[in-house]
Amino acid sequence: MRSKLILLSLVFSSLIVGLGMVNISPPKLPYKVSYADLNKDKQKQITCLAENMYFEAAHEPLEGKKAVAFVTINRVQTGNYANTICEVVQQKTGTVCQFSWYCMKTIADKRLTIRDTSLYNSIRQLATDIVVNYEFMVDVTNGSTYYHADYVNPRWNLKKIHQIGQHIFYKNHKDKIDKTKEFI
Repeated sequence: MRSKLILLSLVFSSLIVGLGMVNISPPKLPYKVSYADLNKDKQKQITCLAENMYFEAAHEPLEGKKAVAFVTINRVQTGNYANTICEVVQQKTGTVCQFSWYCMKTIADKRLTIRDTSLYNSIRQLATDIVVNYEFMVDVTNGSTYYHADYVNPRWNLKKIHQIGQHIFYKNHKDKIDKTKEFI
């Protein structure tokens, strides 16, 4: 009798496990989408993100480039800054740009010439991958909405999260990330 119970429980267990494997697994990540596959509005937002990543972290390690992207998107997600990626990148407080490269004429003039470089194109594809897969990705900044280069000291009263490459990342306790909010 006991062996029948064990056999029956094994059959039942394997049936449950087998049913759990029937075509209900999540899609494989990351989703692969090319920039050219996106509509013009999404391309514009990706371009703003890619330019920000390029001018802020082009020569940083991969995690550093991702970190700049996450801070940019995190700012949109909080609702405390601007409503789109481009608006965040272009945002000013008074006359001071949140991302300093955006206000520097010499760098801004280079925006058109970088687009044919392999470095920029790889950053633009990374920006595309991050935007398309954002809700499934681990935020390498742990929700940061601020950063600065390690050679400056803005004396912010913010919680330091960590350093990636030459950037130090911070979290504002008022900023709550809403990963369901549209950012492009």
